[in-house]
Amino acid sequence: MHLDLPTKRYYSIGEIAKAFEVNASLIRFWDKEFEALKPKKNAKGNRRFTPEDVQNLKLIFNLVKERGYTLEGAKTYLKEQDQKSLGNFEIITKLERVKNELIKLKNQL
Repeated sequence: MHLDLPTKRYYSIGEIAKAFEVNASLIRFWDKEFEALKPKKNAKGNRRFTPEDVQNLKLIFNLVKERGYTLEGAKTYLKEQDQKSLGNFEIITKLERVKNELIKLKNQL
């Protein structure tokens, strides 16, 4: 999954919801459900997501929306997950991004 997010330190919940094409309420729900998500909150209480949070959201989105895991199944998967597998997910994400760029180039020819 490729997200069109600018490179920043923090993202608002609206930016995240738009990038994932889901409601902000789903992001808030996942924030409460998954310990891997730890967005910072400003003085008003607005969530500010870091790039690390975005990576965790990508993984959660992949597990729940694309692979059909239940929330409990996704939580278990994340708890049992080791760093090597997280690295594999990042590699797959980068390869998908390269594939999309190559397809765009092919279509332009």
